[in-house]
Amino acid sequence: MTSVGKGATADLQGDYRALVVVLLSPLAFALVFASWTIFAVLGIELKRLLHFGEVQFALLLAVPMLTGGLAALPMAALARRVGGRRVMIGCLLLICPFLWGIAYSQSYWNFLLAGTGLGLGAGSLAAGLIYVASLCPRRHAGLALGLYGAGMLGAGLTYFMLPLISQAYGWPMAPKLYLLPVLLVALLLWVFAEDAPRAVRLAPQDELDEDEAAEGAVRAVARRLPPAAVWRLALYYSFFFGAFVALALWLPGYLAAQYQLPLKVAALWALAFTLPGGIGQIVGGWLADRRDFRDLRWWVSACVMVCLFLLSYPDFTMQIHGVHGDIALRFSMPLVGFALLLAIMGLAMGIGKGSLMCLLHREYGDDMVRSGGLALALGGLFAALLPMMFVLGNEWIGVRTAGFMFLYAALAVCMLVMLWDPGSHAPARLPPPARGS
Repeated sequence: MTSVGKGATADLQGDYRALVVVLLSPLAFALVFASWTIFAVLGIELKRLLHFGEVQFALLLAVPMLTGGLAALPMAALARRVGGRRVMIGCLLLICPFLWGIAYSQSYWNFLLAGTGLGLGAGSLAAGLIYVASLCPRRHAGLALGLYGAGMLGAGLTYFMLPLISQAYGWPMAPKLYLLPVLLVALLLWVFAEDAPRAVRLAPQDELDEDEAAEGAVRAVARRLPPAAVWRLALYYSFFFGAFVALALWLPGYLAAQYQLPLKVAALWALAFTLPGGIGQIVGGWLADRRDFRDLRWWVSACVMVCLFLLSYPDFTMQIHGVHGDIALRFSMPLVGFALLLAIMGLAMGIGKGSLMCLLHREYGDDMVRSGGLALALGGLFAALLPMMFVLGNEWIGVRTAGFMFLYAALAVCMLVMLWDPGSHAPARLPPPARGS
């Protein structure tokens, strides 16, 4: 075979590998995210059956996010060492016994333990990110990462299917039915996907003297710490990721309580947030392939901030003592208006996540373990904090919309951090042209 034929065969193998990854990795992401959101719908029914309070319910929502945030970086590092495909398959198989255990849990602590195990599925998310970033074509990296992140649409599967399954067969059947697609995707990854070829690093340590070796060790430790710019981008990404995940978990219960909706109807209304969020992630990644979207962060942040400001307003009545008598003003956010604001905010958050992950890959793609893994870790920890903040508003402050107020304040802090980013005022830098294009 000629060198031209060998090159063409290698290109076809690379394209096949990338296509399989782009198709199967979002499915794995969607199933892990659907498993996490089981308690968003099922937990409301369990709260009524087991008689546990709002704080316990918030902790049940937060535990998978906490475990996932803690597992993201180690699993990303493991994916670089042994291969993203292996780690994804292992994490998918790992959550199966916990899904099965939910069906047979009888106490709050059993559900809490199951939620802790489901959080380990975040290893699949982090490994999938490393996997996609290593195999996708560089000129389409934003689109590939956006398609992968659109796996958050898996929440829609839970919103739509779980109330129907619970009503028809009882709630214990719901987590059991999640097992089949999880095992199927794990099998497809094992059969059709391949690990990315690992780069070989030459480190002639034997040629260094003792002083040079000591200096090299110090530099190696310093290199392991992410630079300040990575922390800034990861912190900013963590707001969009964490807020999206936490709201996806919280909205069904919020809508059911705020608008006195049946759980099935409330879950369907929550799709107004998750569906635009998944679509927006694809759009954000696609747009980020065409230019440096540092400036887009400001527009996305402004849009989300306006939505959060409007969503923060609780129902209120104001009485004004006018010249000709009292004037009563009443405000109550209609359900349609609430859903419209959720759709706009979800779309903006998705665009922000897609463009920021593409920016992380473009700037720090040589070490996606530290950049992408750190972003997912911070996002998971922020998502774990939010359910308790929502309960704080409900139970202690007495205002149900206080959760949106907290998100508004958190976004303001992120924008202040962004002001200190010298790169935010740098000229736009287009991605380098692909070889041969």
